[in-house]
Amino acid sequence: MPLYLVSSPAAAAKLAAGTRASPRRRRQLLFTARHSHQSSRASLSSLSSSAESAAGRAMAAAEAGASTAPEASLCATGVKQALISLSDKTDLANLGNGLQRLGFSIISTGGTASSLEAAGVNVTKVEEITHFPEMLDGRVKTLHPSIHGGILARRDQKHHLEALNEHGIGTFDVVVVNLYPFYDKVTSGAISFEDGIENIDIGGPTLIRAAAKNHKDVLVVVDHKDYPALLEYLEGKQDDQDFRRKLAWKAFQHVASYDSAVSEWLWKQSNKGDTFPPSFTVPLSLKSTLRYGENPHQKAAFYGDKSLSLVNAGGIATAIQHHGKEMSYNNYLDADAAWNCVSEFESPTCVVVKHTNPCGVASRQDVLEAYRLAVKADPVSAFGGIVAFNTTIDEDLAREIREFRSPTDGETRMFYEIVVAPGYTEKGLEVLKRKSKTLRILEAQRSGKGMLSLRQVNGGWLAQESDDLTPEAITFTKMSERAPEGSELSDARFAWLCVKHVKSNAIVIAKNNCMLGMGSGQPNRLESLRIAFRKAGEEAKGAALASDAFFPFAWNDAVEEACRSGIAVIAEPGGSIRDQDAVDCCDKYGVSLLFTGVRHFRH
Repeated sequence: MPLYLVSSPAAAAKLAAGTRASPRRRRQLLFTARHSHQSSRASLSSLSSSAESAAGRAMAAAEAGASTAPEASLCATGVKQALISLSDKTDLANLGNGLQRLGFSIISTGGTASSLEAAGVNVTKVEEITHFPEMLDGRVKTLHPSIHGGILARRDQKHHLEALNEHGIGTFDVVVVNLYPFYDKVTSGAISFEDGIENIDIGGPTLIRAAAKNHKDVLVVVDHKDYPALLEYLEGKQDDQDFRRKLAWKAFQHVASYDSAVSEWLWKQSNKGDTFPPSFTVPLSLKSTLRYGENPHQKAAFYGDKSLSLVNAGGIATAIQHHGKEMSYNNYLDADAAWNCVSEFESPTCVVVKHTNPCGVASRQDVLEAYRLAVKADPVSAFGGIVAFNTTIDEDLAREIREFRSPTDGETRMFYEIVVAPGYTEKGLEVLKRKSKTLRILEAQRSGKGMLSLRQVNGGWLAQESDDLTPEAITFTKMSERAPEGSELSDARFAWLCVKHVKSNAIVIAKNNCMLGMGSGQPNRLESLRIAFRKAGEEAKGAALASDAFFPFAWNDAVEEACRSGIAVIAEPGGSIRDQDAVDCCDKYGVSLLFTGVRHFRH
């Protein structure tokens, strides 16, 4: 028999009127509570096993016009209630049947209730609790004291239970909610502002936050993957506060991520000309725990960025791994550097990276030749590096990667940590997998442009626009008397695109769409230049040299050394107070000097 709780003559009269009105109205006035056996709740002595008869007497007295006792009489049954309201109904039938099997009375909304009923689960609709139908085109369903009171009431606070009793509100033990698919809607293509607004969930986050706040008494679940753990917890009648806190953390994090998407979308809708909002949240999601960080003594993990701006942006974070060992912290950094570099080129290109620096780059219509030339640029560094292509790897290229011998001795088969490409033929992938069990084979989408670049410093973050400039977007201005020939200008453009991806101070020497040598990461530009020439050797004669920043000195320094070593053309940003020295030096040696007006520092 259902239990009716009354605390005053007026409440009793109201309840009695409800019993005469209709069965549905009687259900609306139903209040269920649970009697706790915990010692912390033993003080609630008013929870009596004789509650049913007391409530019955109160009802009879009310119908007869008699008055009831002024004190609230808190009553409880063994009924446990679960509230379920889902947009994503994955595994809903299993959850509903599992909760029903465990004795839960299930309260639900609209489509969720229909799905549960179709699965054979008994459901009480929310409007039978709130006394209000779903209204305002679905904007208001669960925003009601009869729902939130039952969620937020603390079971160890007598005055909370008295308040529920006074207003005929039942408690909830489990709340299972997920949200309108706002993220999917606004990233699915063109969507009107009004449609976006209507896909912002209000009731769902409010339910989740309420249940998470009161997690000591209410279990809150936002992920269908947690349904089995929830049912196991309930079946075992456990009282593990760590489990409850973990669900509560996940609930708040779920809402925070959801709100960050709404915030990002609204900012872009209202501030289209401003790149940097006054504040913003980056929604990160754990993708994997790594073996270690940069070094074995450092723990590490990899997170995916769910920002709206990164949808379909490509890159290593969303790459598919077809083969090999799990990715390491350093693998991600190196693969990212290689992929970002090779994605810059339009013609078939191979890039070899070691410690985030491209040590070999070559573009050729014959990608096999491009691969050989890229390795040849620095075969010692290439060994154990990352090889990236901007073309599909077919059987011939896969076999060349698998069998190619080091140019240093012609015998040692080249070893690589990672191969990354935009795609593989079935046979190409099969052949490449036979190179090594550990070789990581990645398939990535071309990296997007116009991204916001974030970098952490102690206590804060630096944000900047990504460096998307290409040779086609800038002007190579002739500063010297001698103008570069057509092939020399092409070499300068290629070297300039390569140096953009080399750590400062950076120098690249290139010819015929092939990197011949590079110097990176040196505290002074002259030393980087000398390293680049040492790697390029005699092939540097007639080649192009690109510098990521201006040369502070020319005579008896980097510019003059480059001229004496046979460089045909130098491309640099310009901007030094001694630029004229660089011009005069190049004129003396008959070298073409081009100013780009664009610096490419990379720290």
